[in-house]
Amino acid sequence: MHEPTDLVDSAERTRTALATVVARFSTAWGSGLPPDLSAYLPREPAERRSILIELIKIDLEYRWLHYHFPKRLTEYHAEFAELQEGPLPADLVYEEFHALRRSPHTADAAAPATEVATMAGAPELPEFTSDYRSTLIARPEAQVVLDAIDVGDHVDDFDLLMKIGAGAFAQVYLARQQSMQRLVAVKISHNHGIEPQTLAQLDHDYIVRIFDQRLIADGELKLLYMQYLPGGTLLDVVHLLRATPAEHRSGQLLLDAVDGVLADKGEVRPAESAVRTRTAELTWPETVAWLGRRLADALQHASERGVLHRDIKPANVLLSAEGIPKLADFNVSSSKRIKGTSPLAYFGGSLAYMSPEQLEACHPDLPATAADLDTRSDIFALGVMLWELLTGHRPFADETCAGESETSLARMLELRRRPVEPKFLTELPPDCPMALRRVLLKCLSPDREDRYPCGSELAQQLDLCLEERARDLVYPPPKSWRARLSRLPTPVLWSSSLVGIGLATIYLAVHLQSLLDVRLSDATYSRLYTSTIVFNLVAWPLAIVIYAYMSRDLLAVPRGLRRGRRYDEDALARVRSRTLFWGDLCALNTFVFAVCATVAGVMLLRWFTDLPARLMVHAGTTVLVAGTISVAYTFFLSTFYVVRCVYPIYLRHGRTTAHDSAVLRALRRRTTIYLAVTASVPLVGVLAGFTALEPAELPLVRDSVLGLCAASGLAFVAVYWLFRKLDADVRALERVCGAVSDVRV
Repeated sequence: MHEPTDLVDSAERTRTALATVVARFSTAWGSGLPPDLSAYLPREPAERRSILIELIKIDLEYRWLHYHFPKRLTEYHAEFAELQEGPLPADLVYEEFHALRRSPHTADAAAPATEVATMAGAPELPEFTSDYRSTLIARPEAQVVLDAIDVGDHVDDFDLLMKIGAGAFAQVYLARQQSMQRLVAVKISHNHGIEPQTLAQLDHDYIVRIFDQRLIADGELKLLYMQYLPGGTLLDVVHLLRATPAEHRSGQLLLDAVDGVLADKGEVRPAESAVRTRTAELTWPETVAWLGRRLADALQHASERGVLHRDIKPANVLLSAEGIPKLADFNVSSSKRIKGTSPLAYFGGSLAYMSPEQLEACHPDLPATAADLDTRSDIFALGVMLWELLTGHRPFADETCAGESETSLARMLELRRRPVEPKFLTELPPDCPMALRRVLLKCLSPDREDRYPCGSELAQQLDLCLEERARDLVYPPPKSWRARLSRLPTPVLWSSSLVGIGLATIYLAVHLQSLLDVRLSDATYSRLYTSTIVFNLVAWPLAIVIYAYMSRDLLAVPRGLRRGRRYDEDALARVRSRTLFWGDLCALNTFVFAVCATVAGVMLLRWFTDLPARLMVHAGTTVLVAGTISVAYTFFLSTFYVVRCVYPIYLRHGRTTAHDSAVLRALRRRTTIYLAVTASVPLVGVLAGFTALEPAELPLVRDSVLGLCAASGLAFVAVYWLFRKLDADVRALERVCGAVSDVRV
């Protein structure tokens, strides 16, 4: 069943309980004697282990730095059963090392710390450096000061005007910065974590911009001030969504949620803008794709700088007055570029949105750790959030007590290790495009190898969901003719070649037969007919061999993709580009066949007949005209099929780049040239049809030439229709194949 809307997040409850317990435990240390740590542990197993780890960190600090009551991790390990299952947490080893290093009572901390880790079977240790960064989540002195701060206070350079958010260890205010005379968002929190340093690395349109940080209360608290976004969060959108009937949901719902938050704050609704106008015109699935596309781009920017967010949820996505999303709250993020940090420190997040591998890292009985996570974990969380935005519910049947014990945590993990259940698929809106459905299911794949490997690839797929023509090409209905024909490239392409060759052969036969009937005997005709059969028996197998060689990768890779095989980006990019030349290759193969037929035909006429040279020239010219017909029509039929049925397959796999756009533009230029060739067929046919003929011979070929003009005129109409469709398809694909950084606001 779905969680009730007023269910408090279990991770937030744990943090609140932790703050309370830490304050009590620190007060007890005020007597100067070690308190009984076990007396402060809760009964709930899930909260018990996390709180135990934090209390041990505080206990180590008091025992080694403030007093002299030495106690080693091996003793805690023997005392508490919660630490005996699996390896010791690496952040505990890290804290003990630095407690011993800073203590005046120890000389060498590295050897004992390494010994503890080895004895307890700890995983690979975090790097021990002289740059100590505390991993404590809650500092008792900081909590006292934080609770004393309220609206109306003047803190550092800021007048606190309104509280706009609060958590166990942080409060967020709308404030006026006196020195700059501007409104900013001020986050005051315990001085732990690397959120300011992380955000300082990120400069992106869809990530909240940080201005600076200050340390206050003698360094116990930090004040982080950043750009103020008045439009609330995506959580406000989810609440409004659940209260709105499905048939009334559209892009206007997003703007209504923003305007509702603005009204509650007493702020003026912004004037209409191009962004708000376009957003209001979107369907609700398109709105979700529009939001997701921008957040995926933000994830790409963060991952390129070694940052994992690890806590993506609606409350952590802020909205501008125009409804533009910006990723915020990097409090539990990790960064590979900040010296002295570890992905194991400040690990947390909201359980309901976590990927299977992140839940495994939270489970005390499983060997996975936060160090195992990568961008694909954030992509899973983004997929959960987008699904919730689309339907009003998350795609998992979590119990109301989910995450409050190891048993319920294991249940959540079990649900996320399976594909999304069919009953949740029925909740998708009727107007949800097949493309968006497939994109979200790929994001939510239990196996992270099956998810999008990076934010830019996900962003491009969501771009497809916003481009109606392109998404219908890339994600056709499973039983549509395009989906079926995409599996049959060889029969379709050969059929397109045969259409061109067939039309050319018909013209050739009608035109030359009437001209040669009066000049050749039956015996000569028989020899020519036999020679033609021999030529075809040689030419067709050769054409098949040439086709098989030039199409070997173009046939193998789509077949491999359908079977689940993975290809590297370079291989996919190479085959993608070559696929757009497939129609040209088929036309070239046909043209080579026509040239060979011309040469062979002239030679046969010379060997078996005594026709004058001018008629042989006429026959050769006629064969070339027929070849031109076959080449032009073969190209359009083949390329129309390739663009509609084959090329879109690659856009479901791998990232496209600006090079793909350039190749598509080149294809549009070539189609224009081929169209000109097709349009010239009647004129060329007339000129070639009467070339080198005497006046008495003209009536013999008049009907065939006039027939060619009429038929090619009708054929041009059909080709022009194909050209317009093809051009529209290529333009749509080109719009979604550009550089991922080119985001339309």
